[in-house]
Amino acid sequence: MQNKKVKAYVKKKRIPEKKIIQELCSKYNTIDVTKATKFNHLPLSKFTLKGLAENKYVDMTDIQRQSIGLALQGNDILGAAKTGSGKTLAFLIPVLELLYCKQWSRLDGLGALIITPTRELAYQIYETLRKVGQYHDISAGLIIGGKDLKFERKRMDQCNIVICTPGRLLHHMDENPLFDCINMQILVLDEADRCLDMGFERTMNSIIENLPPKRQTLLFSATQTKSVKDLARLSLKDPLYVSVHEHSTHTTPESLQQSYIVCSLEDKTAMLWSFIRNHLKQKIIVFFSSCKQVKYMHESFCRLRPGISLLALYGTLHQLKRMSIYESFCKKQHAVLFATDIASRGLDFPAVNWVLQMDCPEDVNAYIHRAGRTARFKSCGESLLVLLPSEEIMIEKLKQRKIPINMIKINPSKLQSPHRKLEALLARDVTLKETAQRAFVAYVKSVFLMKDKELFNVHSLDTDAYAKSLGLAIPPRIRFLQRMQKKMLAENSIETGQEETNKISTDSEDNSEQEDRDSSDTSIPNTTTNSEKKLIKKEDLVPLQFDDSDDDDILTIKRKNVDIDGEIPVIEKDETKNKKKPITKVALAKKILRKNIVPNKKTTFDDEGQEVVDSTKTKMSALARQYEDEVESGINIELAKQILREEDQFDKQRFREKIKEKHREEKRKLKAKKIEENDEEEEGASLLKKEDADNDVSEDESSEGEGPDLSWLPDPDKIYGKQRNTDEEESSSSEFEETESEEENLIHRPSKRKLVTQEEHKRKKQKTSNVAHLQADEELALQLLQN
Repeated sequence: MQNKKVKAYVKKKRIPEKKIIQELCSKYNTIDVTKATKFNHLPLSKFTLKGLAENKYVDMTDIQRQSIGLALQGNDILGAAKTGSGKTLAFLIPVLELLYCKQWSRLDGLGALIITPTRELAYQIYETLRKVGQYHDISAGLIIGGKDLKFERKRMDQCNIVICTPGRLLHHMDENPLFDCINMQILVLDEADRCLDMGFERTMNSIIENLPPKRQTLLFSATQTKSVKDLARLSLKDPLYVSVHEHSTHTTPESLQQSYIVCSLEDKTAMLWSFIRNHLKQKIIVFFSSCKQVKYMHESFCRLRPGISLLALYGTLHQLKRMSIYESFCKKQHAVLFATDIASRGLDFPAVNWVLQMDCPEDVNAYIHRAGRTARFKSCGESLLVLLPSEEIMIEKLKQRKIPINMIKINPSKLQSPHRKLEALLARDVTLKETAQRAFVAYVKSVFLMKDKELFNVHSLDTDAYAKSLGLAIPPRIRFLQRMQKKMLAENSIETGQEETNKISTDSEDNSEQEDRDSSDTSIPNTTTNSEKKLIKKEDLVPLQFDDSDDDDILTIKRKNVDIDGEIPVIEKDETKNKKKPITKVALAKKILRKNIVPNKKTTFDDEGQEVVDSTKTKMSALARQYEDEVESGINIELAKQILREEDQFDKQRFREKIKEKHREEKRKLKAKKIEENDEEEEGASLLKKEDADNDVSEDESSEGEGPDLSWLPDPDKIYGKQRNTDEEESSSSEFEETESEEENLIHRPSKRKLVTQEEHKRKKQKTSNVAHLQADEELALQLLQN
């Protein structure tokens, strides 16, 4: 027998997790930023490294290399880097490692809070976290507006990492008892400058007040804030400013080619249409300043069918639709996305070729974020800024911030104008016309609300030409501008009025002597205010007479300078009082309530002019009416019972009257039927008498003279059979009755008598009368045939 070799399996000693964590934490202070170029070079957990490797994250970017090591050491960081430089992983990896080292579980509650300004950016961060941290035993939640609040509310205490927008987070802090952030370890603000600006100031202040003071804070943005006020609000402890590209030649990515054109407002639509038509095999993002512009341009261009798929992303859309549009644009190779500034920050759209800024951004930071949607992470891209002639100052501001931008000109031969087609579309579709009007007003309003008045001037806009370029034949009213102009005019008139009054006061002091001399004269100079009385000269009053000579001029002056004794005071109307103030809907409603008009109330009046009271709808008893008029809280049950008893008496009386009226109506109908029956019987009797008389006359005539020739008529006995006499019939019927009576006597059974109603009796009478009439007619016909 050969001896079999037996392998000895040696169990590997399992290193406890606490020792692994201690080894990792001990290596944090030995991280060399200059040598670490890959994620493997950093002391990261095996779960994080596995997630990074599976998603092909191998090499680190500059911001990741310089910030991750400092964040792992527990420092507060202000991270600033160009767009598309990988800031998301720069804060997600420290968050995962911190919770892993502290062995955070679901029972520990909230450990990390990541706040972003837009929902799409929060969704993007959440998806990245799911990919990288899939092997960690840590739960994460996406808390954004537009989603199911009840679903979020139940699971808030189970989330270790919460990615959220400021508004929805504050909502949970105020109303959700399950939300608890006492144990929170790290706070992250992505696009920190936008989170801390005026738009989110109150919300962020309320959130920061609820957070624990002992925490680590990470701020990241392409345009990082350095204001002491903002940083003091966050109570940062010795923050480290990590700016990778601060000393670089350009603020924007090197692979981004930037250019601008100067275009008149009315040519913007034609320029955009021509650009899309000439770039059908490209991926383009077009930025506008308002949601209504995006909506109109998307709808109108979809109708025109440029030959490329068009999408629109703006704030007023439902959240699920926004997410589906974001995902579909990411997947498509050739598409155009019309968007507002919600798509300008942080979103990573893959392979975008062009970024068009149709409206001038509010500042340089907004421009940087918009242009940064292309040329992300070593890829190339182009950006085009469309400016009005009054907005060329923006170029100087961009060059001051180290942004290289070149001017280009439009080739007029390739410019295609869709104005006529848009006019035809708006003429057909009323709803599209309304969206165009709203887009027009929204653009003008956005220019008016901009802070930099040196750059944005509303009065320099040619609004009529812009309305025509949108396809509107008549430009809509811009009410907020009209109100502003009225206010300006009113303020100017008040100032000029004060100046005039001052002048008049000085003139009156100087010319006091002249006024005393002219006091005897009949004329008095015009006063300053409209409400005071004016006196008219005698020479000015001219009587008018009719003149029939001229047809054109009906009234002509006959005499001038008529002497009239005394002076006639004329009161001028105050124009300010005559101007009616616009009545609002609220004021109109209050006016109607004061009149105490009851809606849907119908009042009827009798011949004497008194109101007819409907007892079914109104209370009849005095006690009930008094109870209705009183305004008291609650219900007096005893009084209500008493009122019901009194009202019940009126109801019973009304019910009795109804029954009496019903009986009267039935009697009236019976009488009418009897009268009709009597009339019919009398008419039948009269007809029979007339027929008998006519028969007698005809018999006499036949006996006296020759009657009509009836030889051509057929023999009735052959057709109808032999007719028996009425006497025979009567005898046979009497015999039949006698036999019946005899049979009844033999059987000893009483004959059953049926009860007959009045109506059946009447019907029988009518039948017998009809039979009598028929018999009489047949007898007449037989007599005529025999004769």
